[in-house]
Amino acid sequence: MTGKVTGSSKNMKLFSGRAHPELAQAVAKELKTELVPTTARDFANGEIFIRFEESVRGADCFVMQSHTQPLNKWLMEQLIMIDALKRGSAKRITAILPFYPYARQDKKHRGREPISARLVADLLLAAGADRIVSVDLHTDQIQGFFDGPVDHMHAMPILVDYIKNHYPIHNLAVVSPDAGRVKVAEKWAHELGGAPLAFVHKSRSTEVANQTVSNRVVGEVEGKDCILLDDMIDTGGTIAGAVRVLREAGAKSVVIACTHGVFSDPARERLSECGAKEIITTDTLPQSTEGWSNLTVLSIAPLLARTIHEIFENGSVTTLFETE
Repeated sequence: MTGKVTGSSKNMKLFSGRAHPELAQAVAKELKTELVPTTARDFANGEIFIRFEESVRGADCFVMQSHTQPLNKWLMEQLIMIDALKRGSAKRITAILPFYPYARQDKKHRGREPISARLVADLLLAAGADRIVSVDLHTDQIQGFFDGPVDHMHAMPILVDYIKNHYPIHNLAVVSPDAGRVKVAEKWAHELGGAPLAFVHKSRSTEVANQTVSNRVVGEVEGKDCILLDDMIDTGGTIAGAVRVLREAGAKSVVIACTHGVFSDPARERLSECGAKEIITTDTLPQSTEGWSNLTVLSIAPLLARTIHEIFENGSVTTLFETE
C-alpha cells in the first residue's frame, strides 16, 4: 500500500493535495501503489489543517499538488503538507508541481517588481522540500531558483505522439506564438520529421496583464497544417490572435498544442471561436471538455509516475525525455 520495495528498507509514499486528486490517483495507479490517507480541512477563517494518517518516518515522500484556481490556497496547502512531513521525520521530500505557480514572474521587467517564481522556490525550500519536479517551466532559468535538484520534465513527447497519429506529418508546419519560444519550436520541428518553422511577431503591453497584439507571421505557412505551440494558455488572447494571423497568411488549418491549459475566462469562448481545428493540452491542471467543441486532454500521469520511479530508485530522470 505504501510502496515498500522488496528486499530493501526503502519506503516510498505518495501524497496528494486537494487541487487535482484525479491526477494523483492516476499516478498512484501507474506506480501500483496508493495515496497516503490524509485529513485536510479548512477552518472558518480560511486556515488549512493537514494530518497524515500513517507514519512517514524515514520515508521517501512525494507531495503532488496542481496549482489551479484558487492558486494561492493550493500553494499554501502544499507548503503545509511539506512542513508536516518534515516534522514527521520524512527522509526525503520531493515536491511535485506539474504546473509551477508564478512561473511567468521569473524576472523584473521594470523597477520595484518582484521575482515571484524565485519566491515560490524559496518557500518550498523553507518548508522542507529537498527536490522539485515540474513540467514545462515557463523559462529554463527557474531551475536555478531552487537550491537543490530540479527535475524539469517535458510533455513534448506525449503531444508529438498524438499529433503524429492524427495529422499527416508531410504537410505540417510548426509555429511559435512569439520569438521567445522559437528554440522550443525547433525541437518540435525536429521531432515532426523536419517540419518547416515559423513564428508570430507580437507586441506585449507592460501596463496591462494578458494583453498582446499579434502582428504578422515570419516563415512560410501557406497551405500548411500549422501546429501552434505554447507552454501555457491563460486567457487565450495571444493564441487566438496568432490563429487569426496564420489563417490570414493562408494556413490550411491550425492546431493548438500546449502543456498547461489554464483557460481563465474568456479562454474557452476565444479558443472555440478563433478558427482552430483542435486544442490539445494535458491534465497538469484539472480539465473538463464540457462546453468545448475542439478540446483534447492527454494524460501526464505516465510521465510523472516514471519520473517518481526513477527518483525513488536513484535512476536517470534525463533519459525520460532525451532524444537521439
